[in-house]
Amino acid sequence: MALPTFTMRQMLEAGVHFGHSTRRWNPKMETFIFGERNKTHILDLQQTQPMLHAALKALSDVTSRGGRVLFVGTKRAAAEKIAETAQNCGQYFVNHRWLGGMLTNWTTVSQSIRRLRELESRFESGEINQLTKKEALQITREQEKLERTLGGIKEMGGIPDMLFILDTNKEAIAVQEANRLGIPVVAVVDSNANPDGVDYLIPGNDDAMRAITFYCELVQAAVLDGLQTELMKTGGDAGEALEAPVEPALEAAPAEAA
Repeated sequence: MALPTFTMRQMLEAGVHFGHSTRRWNPKMETFIFGERNKTHILDLQQTQPMLHAALKALSDVTSRGGRVLFVGTKRAAAEKIAETAQNCGQYFVNHRWLGGMLTNWTTVSQSIRRLRELESRFESGEINQLTKKEALQITREQEKLERTLGGIKEMGGIPDMLFILDTNKEAIAVQEANRLGIPVVAVVDSNANPDGVDYLIPGNDDAMRAITFYCELVQAAVLDGLQTELMKTGGDAGEALEAPVEPALEAAPAEAA
């Protein structure tokens, strides 16, 4: 595999260049604004293109070293696509609500994840059927609530190595926590959003479904490219190696004979 490519035309078709109303803008994004049309800011795709490429490379590099990427997008338009994308490339996601301390207070989050696993095992064992209707309903509600909030990170096993964020205004706490822990942040930042604390900035529309799908598909391909690189480094296809690997059992045989 190789790093995914994209064209200016694809960005235009996805509506990446459409910012927000000129009344709703963040002056910190001024440098990335090309102009305005019908009282709407137009983002400068000449800048977005190389910045998006740099962000994809960063995501690929981190996964090629065995790193974990956490996808964050809790706005209604993005939630389903964020979860689907993370699952498609074996990564993790938060798409319901960012709990304060999700990264900076990982110990407490781990306890909640343990509780979620405990409830899941009670369902799997059939123990839930032995409870009263009221007790079963309480446990079902607790499990559903924990699954909504923590289901996307329950297999993460520790804090991630990089965050991919859609909408830095809505996910401001996630950006702050990542900054505090020194975790690099890749983020799509619209004309009304705050670019502070973002390491790999992608100036672009963060509301339109076409644009969200465009970013997610590229990010998914970049992560899979990194995973492929890691696989080649750690093993790859042994049959293609110039020298066949020595079988451990055969290596031990002479010692046993002696």
